[in-house]
Amino acid sequence: MNTVCVDAMGGDLTPDVVLSGIDLALGADRDLTVLVAGDASVVEPFCASRGRAVPLVTTEVIAMDEHPATAVRAKRDSSIVRGCRAVREGDAQAFFSAGSTGAVLAAATVTVGRVKGVSRPALAAVLPGLDGHQTVFCDLGANADCRPEMVVQFAQMGAVLAEVEAGAVHPTVALLSNGTEETKGSSQALAFHGALVEAADAGLVDFAGNCEGSDILLGPHDVIVSCGFAGNIALKAMEGTAKFMAARLKAAAASSPRSALGALLVKPAFSAIAADLSGDVHGGACLLGLKAPVLVGHGHTSPEAVMNGTLAALRTVREDLCGRIAASLRADA
Repeated sequence: MNTVCVDAMGGDLTPDVVLSGIDLALGADRDLTVLVAGDASVVEPFCASRGRAVPLVTTEVIAMDEHPATAVRAKRDSSIVRGCRAVREGDAQAFFSAGSTGAVLAAATVTVGRVKGVSRPALAAVLPGLDGHQTVFCDLGANADCRPEMVVQFAQMGAVLAEVEAGAVHPTVALLSNGTEETKGSSQALAFHGALVEAADAGLVDFAGNCEGSDILLGPHDVIVSCGFAGNIALKAMEGTAKFMAARLKAAAASSPRSALGALLVKPAFSAIAADLSGDVHGGACLLGLKAPVLVGHGHTSPEAVMNGTLAALRTVREDLCGRIAASLRADA
């Protein structure tokens, strides 16, 4: 089957943006069927005129500012909860939402369920690098506090994602720290390092040692792991840098006709960089460690990002991402 459930109510913008993205995805893959979850007034008219779009009518929406776990428990007929339930019941093989990341994580963990042996699901994204190189960065905020064995699992799961989404062969893993020396880092980072060294000795990961924040985009590593606290800060810092550069470029363009011409020439390049850093090119971030693929898009999404997220969810199904992660973790048993 090739069915992806998409949350039509997720994101900061109107459902029309999500529906436009679903349209693009349906046009890009003729074997794709989309189960569209949302309010009847939104999903039924859309699906009625499309042969491979099926409505999943829901009556509730989880807002971005709601407490994730509380909202998931209280709003069982929300598009997020019902979408995850559709995956569990086999009506879809994957789920994509640009809604609340915390709510998607909570609903997916409880409803879709974890792969046997996974301590906690982790949030991972494929980030751009130099000369076409791509790096999987994990965890991006699903787990603020981590034990060393959890970071080892992040490394194993991230390596599988690097193979599937970035084309890596024998992926190398690095640990985010404040220096490349093995003695650098907090007591927690040193514990992570020791656990990864042991995992490498056991043949579970190809651990290359510590890396610095600049290596996330500039380094040679296929996977970079950290606790979700540091990972989320690093990701937001990169996104903020991209927005700062865009704002300065816009200000410079307004300063003179000559500057405006220069800004116009470089705008496409900056737009491409911003899209890469937002995760839109790869459809957002993937929750690793679940029994079925669940992807989370950026809240301020676009039709192209929704298309890419939907197609990425389908691609992870076809590449058996979750089965390969399960097999990787069984080797650790």
